[in-house]
Amino acid sequence: MHSVKAANIADPKPSLKAVGKTKPELSFWQIWNMCFGFMGIQFGFALQNANVSRIFQTLGADYNNMAMLWVAAPITGLIVQPIIGYLSDNTWGKLGRRRPYFLYGAIAASLALFIMPNSPALWVAAGMLWIMDASINVSMEPFRAFVGDMLPRRQRALGYAMQSFFIGVGAVVASALPWMMTNWMGVSNTAAPGQVPESVKLAFYAGGAVFLLAVLWTVFSTKEYSPEQLDAFEDSHPAEGAQAEMKVIRSTGQYVKGGLAWLVSGVVIGIVIHWNIERLDKNLYLLAGGLMAFGVAQLIAGYMASKRHTANGFYQVIGDLFNMPLAMRQLAVVQFFSWFPLFAMWIYTTAAVTSHHYNTQDTSSVLYNQGADWVGVLFSVYNGTSILAAILIPIMVKFSNLRITHLFNLALGGVGFISFLYIDDPAYLVIPMIGVGFAWASILSVPYAILSNALPAAKMGVYMGIFNFFIVIPQILAASILGFLVTRLFDSQPVFALVVGGCSMLLAGLMTLRVNISEA
Repeated sequence: MHSVKAANIADPKPSLKAVGKTKPELSFWQIWNMCFGFMGIQFGFALQNANVSRIFQTLGADYNNMAMLWVAAPITGLIVQPIIGYLSDNTWGKLGRRRPYFLYGAIAASLALFIMPNSPALWVAAGMLWIMDASINVSMEPFRAFVGDMLPRRQRALGYAMQSFFIGVGAVVASALPWMMTNWMGVSNTAAPGQVPESVKLAFYAGGAVFLLAVLWTVFSTKEYSPEQLDAFEDSHPAEGAQAEMKVIRSTGQYVKGGLAWLVSGVVIGIVIHWNIERLDKNLYLLAGGLMAFGVAQLIAGYMASKRHTANGFYQVIGDLFNMPLAMRQLAVVQFFSWFPLFAMWIYTTAAVTSHHYNTQDTSSVLYNQGADWVGVLFSVYNGTSILAAILIPIMVKFSNLRITHLFNLALGGVGFISFLYIDDPAYLVIPMIGVGFAWASILSVPYAILSNALPAAKMGVYMGIFNFFIVIPQILAASILGFLVTRLFDSQPVFALVVGGCSMLLAGLMTLRVNISEA
Protein backbone atom coordinates (compact mmCIF):
# COMPACT_ATOMS: atom_id res chain seq x y z
CA MET A 1 0.00 0.00 0.00
CA HIS A 2 2.78 2.44 0.85
CA SER A 3 4.61 1.67 -2.40
CA VAL A 4 1.45 2.35 -4.37
CA LYS A 5 1.03 5.75 -2.75
CA ALA A 6 4.63 6.67 -3.52
CA ALA A 7 4.21 5.64 -7.14
CA ASN A 8 1.11 7.78 -7.52
CA ILE A 9 3.06 10.95 -6.82
CA ALA A 10 6.36 10.10 -8.45
CA ASP A 11 4.81 8.95 -11.72
CA PRO A 12 2.41 11.36 -13.47
CA LYS A 13 0.71 8.40 -15.11
CA PRO A 14 0.68 5.49 -12.62
CA SER A 15 -0.76 2.28 -14.00
CA LEU A 16 -4.46 1.74 -13.48
CA LYS A 17 -3.76 -1.85 -12.57
CA ALA A 18 -1.48 -0.75 -9.72
CA VAL A 19 -3.89 1.90 -8.50
CA GLY A 20 -7.00 -0.24 -8.73
CA LYS A 21 -10.51 1.16 -8.51
CA THR A 22 -10.20 2.82 -5.13
CA LYS A 23 -8.35 6.10 -4.88
CA PRO A 24 -5.48 5.49 -2.41
CA GLU A 25 -4.82 7.63 0.62
CA LEU A 26 -1.92 10.06 0.39
CA SER A 27 0.68 10.56 3.09
CA PHE A 28 0.86 13.66 5.28
CA TRP A 29 3.75 15.12 3.29
CA GLN A 30 2.08 14.45 -0.05
CA ILE A 31 -0.96 16.41 1.13
CA TRP A 32 1.41 19.07 2.49
CA ASN A 33 3.05 19.50 -0.94
CA MET A 34 -0.22 19.63 -2.87
CA CYS A 35 -1.59 22.35 -0.55
CA PHE A 36 1.62 24.38 -0.08
CA GLY A 37 0.85 26.70 -3.00
CA PHE A 38 -2.19 27.98 -1.13
CA MET A 39 0.19 29.78 1.24
CA GLY A 40 1.38 31.91 -1.67
CA ILE A 41 -2.15 32.57 -2.87
CA GLN A 42 -3.06 33.78 0.61
CA PHE A 43 -0.07 36.14 0.63
CA GLY A 44 -1.78 37.90 -2.27
CA PHE A 45 -5.24 37.88 -0.73
CA ALA A 46 -4.03 38.96 2.72
CA LEU A 47 -2.07 41.93 1.38
CA GLN A 48 -5.10 42.88 -0.69
CA ASN A 49 -7.59 42.53 2.15
CA ALA A 50 -5.53 44.33 4.80
CA ASN A 51 -4.17 47.18 2.68
CA VAL A 52 -6.33 48.01 -0.35
CA SER A 53 -8.78 50.13 1.67
CA ARG A 54 -5.75 51.95 3.10
CA ILE A 55 -4.45 52.59 -0.42
CA PHE A 56 -7.90 53.72 -1.59
CA GLN A 57 -8.25 56.14 1.33
CA THR A 58 -4.74 57.47 0.74
CA LEU A 59 -5.67 58.16 -2.89
CA GLY A 60 -8.87 60.02 -1.90
CA ALA A 61 -11.68 57.46 -1.45
CA ASP A 62 -14.38 58.09 1.18
CA TYR A 63 -16.74 55.79 3.08
CA ASN A 64 -19.45 55.96 0.44
CA ASN A 65 -17.44 55.08 -2.65
CA MET A 66 -14.94 52.73 -1.00
CA ALA A 67 -17.38 49.80 -1.10
CA MET A 68 -18.07 50.46 -4.77
CA LEU A 69 -14.34 50.44 -5.53
CA TRP A 70 -14.10 47.03 -3.88
CA VAL A 71 -16.91 45.60 -6.03
CA ALA A 72 -14.35 44.80 -8.73
CA ALA A 73 -13.14 41.86 -6.67
CA PRO A 74 -16.43 39.91 -6.34
CA ILE A 75 -17.55 40.68 -9.87
CA THR A 76 -14.25 39.31 -11.13
CA GLY A 77 -14.75 36.14 -9.12
CA LEU A 78 -18.31 35.77 -10.40
CA ILE A 79 -17.04 35.75 -13.98
CA VAL A 80 -13.67 34.07 -13.68
CA GLN A 81 -14.21 31.18 -11.27
CA PRO A 82 -16.87 29.12 -13.09
CA ILE A 83 -15.05 29.62 -16.40
CA ILE A 84 -11.72 28.51 -14.95
CA GLY A 85 -13.48 25.62 -13.20
CA TYR A 86 -15.02 24.43 -16.45
CA LEU A 87 -11.78 24.83 -18.39
CA SER A 88 -9.71 23.01 -15.77
CA ASP A 89 -12.18 20.12 -15.80
CA ASN A 90 -11.49 19.75 -19.50
CA THR A 91 -7.73 20.42 -19.61
CA TRP A 92 -4.92 17.92 -19.87
CA GLY A 93 -1.37 18.79 -20.91
CA LYS A 94 2.24 18.46 -19.85
CA LEU A 95 1.52 20.13 -16.51
CA GLY A 96 -1.68 18.16 -15.98
CA ARG A 97 -5.23 19.32 -15.37
CA ARG A 98 -5.21 21.98 -12.62
CA ARG A 99 -1.53 22.95 -12.37
CA PRO A 100 -1.37 25.13 -15.53
CA TYR A 101 -3.94 27.44 -13.92
CA PHE A 102 -2.00 27.55 -10.63
CA LEU A 103 1.12 28.65 -12.49
CA TYR A 104 -0.22 31.18 -14.99
CA GLY A 105 -2.47 32.81 -12.42
CA ALA A 106 0.47 33.11 -10.00
CA ILE A 107 2.65 34.85 -12.59
CA ALA A 108 -0.05 37.42 -13.38
CA ALA A 109 -0.96 37.98 -9.72
CA SER A 110 2.67 38.50 -8.71
CA LEU A 111 3.08 41.18 -11.35
CA ALA A 112 -0.11 42.89 -10.15
CA LEU A 113 1.19 42.90 -6.56
CA PHE A 114 4.30 44.74 -7.71
CA ILE A 115 2.25 47.39 -9.51
CA MET A 116 -0.67 47.95 -7.07
CA PRO A 117 1.08 50.11 -4.39
CA ASN A 118 2.56 52.34 -7.08
CA SER A 119 -0.85 53.37 -8.47
CA PRO A 120 -0.71 57.10 -9.27
CA ALA A 121 -4.47 57.66 -8.98
CA LEU A 122 -7.57 56.13 -7.45
CA TRP A 123 -8.94 54.83 -10.75
CA VAL A 124 -5.63 53.07 -11.46
CA ALA A 125 -5.70 51.39 -8.03
CA ALA A 126 -9.28 50.24 -8.66
CA GLY A 127 -8.24 48.77 -12.00
CA MET A 128 -5.27 47.01 -10.47
CA LEU A 129 -7.54 45.48 -7.83
CA TRP A 130 -9.62 44.06 -10.66
CA ILE A 131 -6.58 42.57 -12.40
CA MET A 132 -5.01 41.30 -9.19
CA ASP A 133 -8.22 39.63 -7.99
CA ALA A 134 -8.84 38.00 -11.37
CA SER A 135 -5.31 36.58 -11.42
CA ILE A 136 -5.54 35.27 -7.86
CA ASN A 137 -8.85 33.60 -8.71
CA VAL A 138 -7.28 31.85 -11.71
CA SER A 139 -4.77 30.26 -9.32
CA MET A 140 -7.11 29.65 -6.42
CA GLU A 141 -10.24 28.07 -7.93
CA PRO A 142 -8.56 24.93 -9.33
CA PHE A 143 -6.87 24.35 -5.94
CA ARG A 144 -10.29 23.59 -4.44
CA ALA A 145 -11.04 20.99 -7.11
CA PHE A 146 -7.47 19.64 -6.76
CA VAL A 147 -8.30 18.20 -3.32
CA GLY A 148 -11.32 16.40 -4.74
CA ASP A 149 -9.23 15.05 -7.61
CA MET A 150 -6.36 13.73 -5.52
CA LEU A 151 -7.87 12.55 -2.24
CA PRO A 152 -10.40 9.84 -1.37
CA ARG A 153 -13.56 10.98 0.37
CA ARG A 154 -12.29 10.04 3.82
CA GLN A 155 -9.26 12.36 3.46
CA ARG A 156 -10.95 15.42 1.99
CA ALA A 157 -11.73 17.07 5.32
CA LEU A 158 -8.01 16.76 6.13
CA GLY A 159 -7.09 18.16 2.71
CA TYR A 160 -9.25 21.26 3.07
CA ALA A 161 -8.05 21.70 6.65
CA MET A 162 -4.47 21.60 5.35
CA GLN A 163 -5.38 24.33 2.86
CA SER A 164 -6.81 26.35 5.75
CA PHE A 165 -3.55 25.82 7.65
CA PHE A 166 -1.50 27.26 4.80
CA ILE A 167 -3.99 30.07 4.32
CA GLY A 168 -3.46 30.95 7.96
CA VAL A 169 0.34 30.77 7.77
CA GLY A 170 0.49 32.93 4.66
CA ALA A 171 -2.00 35.46 5.92
CA VAL A 172 -0.35 35.87 9.33
CA VAL A 173 2.90 36.99 7.77
CA ALA A 174 1.40 38.92 4.86
CA SER A 175 -1.12 40.86 6.96
CA ALA A 176 1.56 42.02 9.38
CA LEU A 177 4.22 42.77 6.76
CA PRO A 178 3.76 46.58 6.77
CA TRP A 179 3.91 46.59 10.59
CA MET A 180 7.01 44.39 10.54
CA MET A 181 8.65 46.60 7.91
CA THR A 182 8.21 49.58 10.23
CA ASN A 183 8.86 48.06 13.65
CA TRP A 184 11.52 45.49 12.80
CA MET A 185 13.28 47.04 9.83
CA GLY A 186 12.80 50.76 10.40
CA VAL A 187 10.96 51.42 7.12
CA SER A 188 8.74 54.52 7.20
CA ASN A 189 4.99 53.94 7.52
CA THR A 190 4.03 57.51 6.65
CA ALA A 191 4.23 59.49 3.44
CA ALA A 192 3.10 62.76 1.92
CA PRO A 193 -0.65 63.17 1.33
CA GLY A 194 -1.73 61.02 -1.60
CA GLN A 195 1.37 58.79 -1.40
CA VAL A 196 1.47 55.15 -0.30
CA PRO A 197 4.02 54.55 2.52
CA GLU A 198 7.24 52.74 1.68
CA SER A 199 6.45 49.99 4.20
CA VAL A 200 3.31 49.05 2.25
CA LYS A 201 5.17 49.03 -1.08
CA LEU A 202 7.91 46.73 0.20
CA ALA A 203 5.29 44.40 1.70
CA PHE A 204 3.60 44.03 -1.69
CA TYR A 205 6.93 43.33 -3.41
CA ALA A 206 7.76 40.58 -0.91
CA GLY A 207 4.26 39.14 -1.26
CA GLY A 208 4.54 38.91 -5.03
CA ALA A 209 7.76 36.91 -4.75
CA VAL A 210 6.41 34.51 -2.12
CA PHE A 211 3.19 33.97 -4.12
CA LEU A 212 5.06 32.75 -7.18
CA LEU A 213 7.61 30.60 -5.31
CA ALA A 214 4.99 28.80 -3.21
CA VAL A 215 2.85 27.93 -6.22
CA LEU A 216 5.93 26.68 -8.08
CA TRP A 217 6.57 24.30 -5.16
CA THR A 218 3.17 22.62 -5.63
CA VAL A 219 3.41 22.63 -9.42
CA PHE A 220 6.72 20.74 -9.43
CA SER A 221 6.29 18.54 -6.33
CA THR A 222 2.85 17.07 -7.10
CA LYS A 223 1.69 15.03 -10.07
CA GLU A 224 -1.95 14.63 -11.09
CA TYR A 225 -4.01 11.62 -12.02
CA SER A 226 -4.89 11.47 -15.69
CA PRO A 227 -8.54 11.73 -16.78
CA GLU A 228 -8.55 7.99 -17.51
CA GLN A 229 -7.35 7.20 -14.00
CA LEU A 230 -9.93 9.47 -12.42
CA ASP A 231 -12.67 7.73 -14.41
CA ALA A 232 -11.50 4.37 -13.06
CA PHE A 233 -11.74 5.32 -9.39
CA GLU A 234 -15.01 4.20 -7.85
CA ASP A 235 -15.03 7.12 -5.36
CA SER A 236 -14.75 9.63 -8.20
CA HIS A 237 -18.44 9.18 -8.93
CA PRO A 238 -21.31 10.63 -6.90
CA ALA A 239 -22.88 8.58 -4.16
CA GLU A 240 -26.42 7.29 -4.69
CA GLY A 241 -27.92 10.21 -2.80
CA ALA A 242 -25.93 12.68 -4.83
CA GLN A 243 -26.94 10.93 -8.08
CA ALA A 244 -30.57 11.40 -7.15
CA GLU A 245 -29.91 15.08 -6.54
CA MET A 246 -28.19 15.51 -9.92
CA LYS A 247 -31.41 14.99 -11.91
CA VAL A 248 -31.77 17.59 -14.62
CA ILE A 249 -34.76 19.89 -14.24
CA ARG A 250 -36.61 19.54 -17.55
CA SER A 251 -39.44 21.99 -16.96
CA THR A 252 -38.83 25.18 -18.83
CA GLY A 253 -41.68 26.73 -16.88
CA GLN A 254 -39.66 26.65 -13.65
CA TYR A 255 -36.91 28.69 -15.26
CA VAL A 256 -39.37 31.16 -16.75
CA LYS A 257 -41.29 31.73 -13.49
CA GLY A 258 -38.13 32.13 -11.45
CA GLY A 259 -36.48 34.36 -14.04
CA LEU A 260 -39.48 36.66 -14.30
CA ALA A 261 -39.73 36.93 -10.52
CA TRP A 262 -36.10 38.03 -10.16
CA LEU A 263 -36.33 40.34 -13.17
CA VAL A 264 -39.46 42.07 -11.90
CA SER A 265 -37.95 42.41 -8.41
CA GLY A 266 -34.91 44.14 -9.86
CA VAL A 267 -37.02 46.50 -11.96
CA VAL A 268 -39.22 47.43 -8.99
CA ILE A 269 -36.21 48.12 -6.75
CA GLY A 270 -34.62 50.17 -9.53
CA ILE A 271 -37.76 52.31 -9.86
CA VAL A 272 -37.92 52.86 -6.08
CA ILE A 273 -34.28 53.96 -6.07
CA HIS A 274 -34.84 56.29 -9.04
CA TRP A 275 -37.82 57.98 -7.36
CA ASN A 276 -36.01 58.34 -4.04
CA ILE A 277 -32.44 59.01 -5.22
CA GLU A 278 -32.10 62.08 -2.98
CA ARG A 279 -32.81 60.00 0.14
CA LEU A 280 -31.25 56.74 -0.99
CA ASP A 281 -27.86 55.92 -2.50
CA LYS A 282 -27.05 55.54 -6.18
CA ASN A 283 -24.88 52.51 -5.34
CA LEU A 284 -28.12 50.60 -4.69
CA TYR A 285 -28.59 50.52 -8.46
CA LEU A 286 -26.00 47.74 -8.38
CA LEU A 287 -28.35 45.61 -6.29
CA ALA A 288 -31.23 46.21 -8.71
CA GLY A 289 -28.97 45.40 -11.66
CA GLY A 290 -27.81 42.17 -10.03
CA LEU A 291 -31.37 40.95 -9.49
CA MET A 292 -32.29 41.74 -13.07
CA ALA A 293 -29.16 39.99 -14.38
CA PHE A 294 -29.98 36.88 -12.36
CA GLY A 295 -33.50 36.89 -13.75
CA VAL A 296 -32.22 37.19 -17.32
CA ALA A 297 -29.80 34.31 -16.68
CA GLN A 298 -32.70 32.09 -15.57
CA LEU A 299 -34.69 32.98 -18.66
CA ILE A 300 -31.70 32.12 -20.84
CA ALA A 301 -31.30 28.82 -19.00
CA GLY A 302 -34.97 28.06 -19.64
CA TYR A 303 -34.55 28.76 -23.34
CA MET A 304 -31.50 26.51 -23.50
CA ALA A 305 -33.31 23.73 -21.66
CA SER A 306 -36.18 23.94 -24.14
CA LYS A 307 -33.70 23.66 -27.02
CA ARG A 308 -31.73 20.90 -25.25
CA HIS A 309 -28.53 22.92 -25.54
CA THR A 310 -27.04 21.97 -22.16
CA ALA A 311 -24.58 19.44 -23.53
CA ASN A 312 -21.31 21.38 -23.42
CA GLY A 313 -19.47 24.65 -22.98
CA PHE A 314 -21.31 27.71 -21.75
CA TYR A 315 -24.63 25.92 -21.99
CA GLN A 316 -23.40 23.23 -19.62
CA VAL A 317 -22.23 25.78 -17.04
CA ILE A 318 -25.59 27.57 -17.08
CA GLY A 319 -27.44 24.26 -16.90
CA ASP A 320 -25.33 23.11 -13.96
CA LEU A 321 -25.92 26.41 -12.16
CA PHE A 322 -29.67 25.85 -12.08
CA ASN A 323 -29.47 22.12 -11.35
CA MET A 324 -27.23 22.09 -8.28
CA PRO A 325 -27.30 19.15 -5.85
CA LEU A 326 -29.47 19.65 -2.78
CA ALA A 327 -26.52 19.92 -0.38
CA MET A 328 -24.95 22.57 -2.60
CA ARG A 329 -28.15 24.65 -2.64
CA GLN A 330 -28.37 24.49 1.15
CA LEU A 331 -24.70 25.38 1.55
CA ALA A 332 -25.19 28.32 -0.81
CA VAL A 333 -27.37 30.03 1.80
CA VAL A 334 -24.78 29.40 4.52
CA GLN A 335 -22.00 30.78 2.31
CA PHE A 336 -24.05 33.87 1.49
CA PHE A 337 -24.45 34.93 5.12
CA SER A 338 -20.88 33.83 5.99
CA TRP A 339 -19.11 35.90 3.35
CA PHE A 340 -21.13 39.10 3.71
CA PRO A 341 -19.39 39.90 7.05
CA LEU A 342 -15.96 38.97 5.70
CA PHE A 343 -16.31 41.48 2.88
CA ALA A 344 -17.51 44.10 5.38
CA MET A 345 -14.41 43.36 7.47
CA TRP A 346 -12.02 43.77 4.53
CA ILE A 347 -13.59 47.06 3.46
CA TYR A 348 -14.26 48.75 6.78
CA THR A 349 -11.92 47.43 9.49
CA THR A 350 -9.26 50.05 8.78
CA ALA A 351 -11.83 52.85 8.77
CA ALA A 352 -13.58 51.41 11.86
CA VAL A 353 -10.43 51.06 13.95
CA THR A 354 -8.85 54.38 12.95
CA SER A 355 -12.08 56.33 13.51
CA HIS A 356 -13.67 54.46 16.45
CA HIS A 357 -10.54 53.51 18.39
CA TYR A 358 -7.88 56.03 17.23
CA ASN A 359 -10.30 58.93 16.60
CA THR A 360 -8.78 60.10 13.30
CA GLN A 361 -9.29 59.83 9.56
CA ASP A 362 -6.35 62.00 8.50
CA THR A 363 -4.52 59.49 6.29
CA SER A 364 -1.25 61.44 6.44
CA SER A 365 -1.14 61.54 10.26
CA VAL A 366 1.06 59.35 12.42
CA LEU A 367 -1.96 58.27 14.49
CA TYR A 368 -3.92 57.09 11.44
CA ASN A 369 -1.00 55.05 10.12
CA GLN A 370 -0.43 53.52 13.56
CA GLY A 371 -4.06 52.42 13.53
CA ALA A 372 -3.81 51.11 9.96
CA ASP A 373 -0.69 49.13 10.89
CA TRP A 374 -2.53 47.74 13.92
CA VAL A 375 -5.28 46.51 11.60
CA GLY A 376 -2.62 44.47 9.81
CA VAL A 377 -1.64 42.96 13.16
CA LEU A 378 -5.29 42.18 13.94
CA PHE A 379 -5.61 40.47 10.57
CA SER A 380 -2.52 38.45 11.46
CA VAL A 381 -4.20 37.42 14.71
CA TYR A 382 -7.31 36.03 13.04
CA ASN A 383 -5.22 34.31 10.39
CA GLY A 384 -2.83 32.95 12.99
CA THR A 385 -5.76 31.62 14.99
CA SER A 386 -7.02 29.92 11.85
CA ILE A 387 -3.84 27.82 11.81
CA LEU A 388 -4.71 26.36 15.21
CA ALA A 389 -8.37 26.09 14.20
CA ALA A 390 -7.43 24.17 11.04
CA ILE A 391 -5.71 21.60 13.25
CA LEU A 392 -8.64 21.42 15.67
CA ILE A 393 -11.47 21.27 13.11
CA PRO A 394 -10.92 17.59 12.11
CA ILE A 395 -10.91 16.72 15.83
CA MET A 396 -14.09 18.74 16.41
CA VAL A 397 -15.75 16.96 13.48
CA LYS A 398 -14.74 13.58 14.90
CA PHE A 399 -16.47 14.30 18.21
CA SER A 400 -19.55 16.02 16.73
CA ASN A 401 -20.18 16.42 12.99
CA LEU A 402 -19.56 18.91 10.20
CA ARG A 403 -22.74 20.91 10.88
CA ILE A 404 -22.22 21.41 14.62
CA THR A 405 -18.55 22.26 14.10
CA HIS A 406 -19.41 24.93 11.54
CA LEU A 407 -22.20 26.37 13.70
CA PHE A 408 -19.88 26.71 16.70
CA ASN A 409 -17.10 28.39 14.75
CA LEU A 410 -19.41 30.83 12.96
CA ALA A 411 -20.93 31.80 16.31
CA LEU A 412 -17.45 32.68 17.61
CA GLY A 413 -16.90 34.88 14.56
CA GLY A 414 -20.27 36.61 14.81
CA VAL A 415 -19.79 37.52 18.46
CA GLY A 416 -16.28 38.72 17.65
CA PHE A 417 -17.47 41.18 15.01
CA ILE A 418 -20.23 42.59 17.21
CA SER A 419 -17.81 43.15 20.11
CA PHE A 420 -15.84 45.73 18.07
CA LEU A 421 -18.55 48.21 19.02
CA TYR A 422 -18.06 47.69 22.76
CA ILE A 423 -14.25 47.47 23.05
CA ASP A 424 -12.54 50.84 23.55
CA ASP A 425 -8.87 49.91 23.85
CA PRO A 426 -7.58 48.77 20.41
CA ALA A 427 -5.14 46.38 22.11
CA TYR A 428 -8.10 44.27 23.30
CA LEU A 429 -9.40 43.86 19.73
CA VAL A 430 -7.05 40.88 19.58
CA ILE A 431 -9.64 38.90 21.57
CA PRO A 432 -12.56 39.11 19.11
CA MET A 433 -10.19 38.43 16.22
CA ILE A 434 -9.48 35.03 17.77
CA GLY A 435 -13.16 34.18 17.29
CA VAL A 436 -13.04 35.50 13.73
CA GLY A 437 -10.04 33.23 13.13
CA PHE A 438 -12.03 30.13 14.07
CA ALA A 439 -14.85 31.22 11.78
CA TRP A 440 -12.42 31.90 8.92
CA ALA A 441 -10.78 28.47 9.16
CA SER A 442 -14.18 26.80 9.23
CA ILE A 443 -15.51 28.78 6.25
CA LEU A 444 -12.48 27.75 4.20
CA SER A 445 -12.74 24.04 4.97
CA VAL A 446 -16.03 22.65 6.27
CA PRO A 447 -18.37 23.71 3.41
CA TYR A 448 -15.92 22.32 0.84
CA ALA A 449 -15.60 19.03 2.74
CA ILE A 450 -19.40 18.71 2.66
CA LEU A 451 -19.67 19.78 -0.97
CA SER A 452 -16.91 17.57 -2.40
CA ASN A 453 -18.73 14.48 -1.14
CA ALA A 454 -21.86 15.44 -3.09
CA LEU A 455 -20.22 16.15 -6.47
CA PRO A 456 -19.15 13.94 -9.38
CA ALA A 457 -15.42 14.11 -10.20
CA ALA A 458 -16.12 15.01 -13.83
CA LYS A 459 -17.74 18.27 -12.72
CA MET A 460 -15.72 18.99 -9.58
CA GLY A 461 -14.08 22.09 -11.08
CA VAL A 462 -17.16 23.68 -12.60
CA TYR A 463 -19.27 23.10 -9.48
CA MET A 464 -16.52 24.51 -7.24
CA GLY A 465 -16.51 27.54 -9.52
CA ILE A 466 -20.29 27.88 -9.39
CA PHE A 467 -20.15 27.46 -5.61
CA ASN A 468 -18.05 30.59 -5.47
CA PHE A 469 -21.05 32.53 -6.83
CA PHE A 470 -22.32 32.37 -3.26
CA ILE A 471 -19.11 33.95 -2.06
CA VAL A 472 -19.13 36.82 -4.54
CA ILE A 473 -22.88 37.57 -4.63
CA PRO A 474 -22.94 38.61 -0.93
CA GLN A 475 -19.86 40.71 -1.60
CA ILE A 476 -21.68 42.50 -4.41
CA LEU A 477 -24.62 43.02 -2.06
CA ALA A 478 -22.24 44.39 0.59
CA ALA A 479 -20.74 46.78 -1.95
CA SER A 480 -24.26 47.89 -2.88
CA ILE A 481 -25.64 48.62 0.58
CA LEU A 482 -22.80 49.10 3.07
CA GLY A 483 -21.89 52.58 1.86
CA PHE A 484 -25.54 53.59 2.21
CA LEU A 485 -25.88 51.98 5.65
CA VAL A 486 -22.70 53.54 7.02
CA THR A 487 -23.27 57.07 5.72
CA ARG A 488 -27.06 57.37 6.00
CA LEU A 489 -28.22 54.97 8.68
CA PHE A 490 -25.15 54.81 10.97
CA ASP A 491 -24.06 58.46 10.72
CA SER A 492 -20.71 57.68 9.05
CA GLN A 493 -19.60 55.29 11.80
CA PRO A 494 -18.03 52.35 9.92
CA VAL A 495 -17.80 50.18 13.06
CA PHE A 496 -21.51 49.40 12.55
CA ALA A 497 -20.67 47.67 9.27
CA LEU A 498 -18.84 45.08 11.41
CA VAL A 499 -21.85 44.78 13.74
CA VAL A 500 -24.15 44.06 10.79
CA GLY A 501 -21.60 41.50 9.61
CA GLY A 502 -21.59 39.81 13.00
CA CYS A 503 -25.37 39.38 12.93
CA SER A 504 -25.11 37.92 9.43
CA MET A 505 -22.51 35.38 10.57
CA LEU A 506 -24.68 34.23 13.49
CA LEU A 507 -27.53 33.66 11.02
CA ALA A 508 -25.19 31.65 8.78
CA GLY A 509 -24.39 29.38 11.70
CA LEU A 510 -28.05 28.64 12.30
CA MET A 511 -28.63 27.93 8.59
CA THR A 512 -25.90 25.28 8.74
CA LEU A 513 -28.28 23.04 10.68
CA ARG A 514 -30.44 22.70 7.52
CA VAL A 515 -27.65 21.21 5.38
CA ASN A 516 -27.81 17.53 4.39
CA ILE A 517 -24.36 16.01 4.91
CA SER A 518 -22.56 12.78 4.09
CA GLU A 519 -19.95 11.92 6.70
CA ALA A 520 -18.36 9.18 4.58
